[in-house]
Amino acid sequence: MKRLVAVISILLVSGCASYHPEPIAPSGTAQAFEARTLDSRGLREFIQKNTGRRIKPWPPKSWDFRRLELAAAYYSPALDVMRAKWGVARAAVITAGGIPNPAMSLLGQHHSSTPGGISPWTWGISLDIPVETAGKRGYRIRRAKHLSAAARLNIAETAWQVRSGLRKSLLDFYAAAERERYLLGQLSVQGEIAKLFEERLAAGESSQFEVTQSLLALNKMRLMVAENQKKKAEARGALATALGLQVKALDGIRISFGLFERTPAAIDLKDIRKKALLGRADILSALQEYEASQSALQLEIAKQYPDVHLGPGYEWDQGDNKWSIGFSFVLPVFNQNQGPIAEARARRKEFAAKFIALQAGVIGQIDRAEAAYAESLKNLQVAGSIVSAEDSRIRAARARFDSGAASRLDLEQAKMELASAKLSRFDAFIAVQQSLGQLEDAVQRPLNLTGPLPNGSITNGVNR
Repeated sequence: MKRLVAVISILLVSGCASYHPEPIAPSGTAQAFEARTLDSRGLREFIQKNTGRRIKPWPPKSWDFRRLELAAAYYSPALDVMRAKWGVARAAVITAGGIPNPAMSLLGQHHSSTPGGISPWTWGISLDIPVETAGKRGYRIRRAKHLSAAARLNIAETAWQVRSGLRKSLLDFYAAAERERYLLGQLSVQGEIAKLFEERLAAGESSQFEVTQSLLALNKMRLMVAENQKKKAEARGALATALGLQVKALDGIRISFGLFERTPAAIDLKDIRKKALLGRADILSALQEYEASQSALQLEIAKQYPDVHLGPGYEWDQGDNKWSIGFSFVLPVFNQNQGPIAEARARRKEFAAKFIALQAGVIGQIDRAEAAYAESLKNLQVAGSIVSAEDSRIRAARARFDSGAASRLDLEQAKMELASAKLSRFDAFIAVQQSLGQLEDAVQRPLNLTGPLPNGSITNGVNR
């Protein structure tokens, strides 16, 4: 009996896990964050693995959106959280598949009065072996697997949110940087206009009111430039945050804005809409959660049927070997698991309603995004038409100026009108890119952009 107990103890101890502490040092994690850069070896290996191409030289001379997207995925703390949650869900599958352990009881009795030559001790051992019925273990495993699949799809959903946030911050940075050039061009022209008004005032050809108005317009332009520089700095900080980096990590980094240089005049969303409604990560995740609720209902229904407990035993009673067999189960007399079954049914209805509501919300999101994109394209076409009209006007103004029929002030004012029209067209172009980003978010997939811009290319400067 002592040997048997020793053997069982050794087997139990050998199968046990041990605890290893992993403390978190806030100062260490902060230092690790501050040390992040876009030229790390780990990031290079991550990008090469996901693109299947070697990167030479490293770091690259220019960072396009695809590389920035992979950098954001590499450093994203939100994705780390979702991966950890998926790890918990996968561990839950192991828990669900666990088989109940048998219980062992040891018995020892001492008899105060025994015949001579017979041991006064009685030794016994018995087992309680639970046997699950009605497929309960299988239902638990299926539920856990569905929840694990939902957690894995949540990683894809978060990855898209990371991409979406990166695109938005990159577009904001691009818009602020390009808008600064337009505004500086306008500032230069407005400065020339104010100078010409002052010269005309000195020659008695203009009034003080006109000079004051031109100076006010010049100061307004200076404030617009300063405000745009603030937005540019904020957008740069937001871009660093979207990449999971500090702002200083972007110092000396050349960023390509090729993603925003071309956009299609129209997008056929018939097939894309269907794929979105059937394949968006959040929709698939909600569907897995619904399937998990179905497995949970099956499990609660199966619990109506009691598990069986087998109880074999052995007893050595003063030299006599005694063998026994036991059989027990819970009698479902007072309840048949009605409450948990009702809760599981109600929960399944809840998840079904959530899935339908999510799909309906996606349909509305796609409709709104498609309409906004179409309208923004129309606005861009109108803005392009205005630029074309201003181009014609400035050519006429130059011709009149060269012939002496118009003054320098008339020419500069025409330049200012053209500069304002070009800035309005650029703002309309940014609105197109913003609505395109909303459309991509609605269908949760990048839209291939191969068509030219309506009404020519967006260019920098005033007189181009």
